[in-house]
Amino acid sequence: MSNREPLKPFLLAFPGPLRDQLVGAVLTGVKVSTTGLLAEYEAEREELPPVGERSALIDSDGRETAVLEVSEVRVLRLGDVDLQHAIDEGEGYTSVAEWRAGHEKFWHSDEMREALGDPEFTVDDDTMVVAERFRVVELLDPVVGAEER
Repeated sequence: MSNREPLKPFLLAFPGPLRDQLVGAVLTGVKVSTTGLLAEYEAEREELPPVGERSALIDSDGRETAVLEVSEVRVLRLGDVDLQHAIDEGEGYTSVAEWRAGHEKFWHSDEMREALGDPEFTVDDDTMVVAERFRVVELLDPVVGAEER
């Protein structure tokens, strides 16, 4: 691995099949955007990433797979997410309604409600989300630190 400053982790979903699918989509260039809840940033007392920030994309095994650079950050109502953003998430969505249904299922999951500290959490058109765009600036060796299984 190169001699570089440690990077903040870039985490998609929770470890498991969904994270693996999303990381794969980023590594192949299909996924160039992601959406999170503003409430999640608030619950974790985390600042929104500034444009130009670089972070390490983490897979389900905790390995750094790529260096990503944030190219755009928008805070908007869930009801205002556009089709291009949904398509750029690289998950095969062909409509905003389909994208939203998939995201609401995730956001209403027990894991997410626990992460937010709100077992009754729900979303509607006015729920504020963080729409991020990013680009891969460096692919890292995915087998660094991996042992034969």
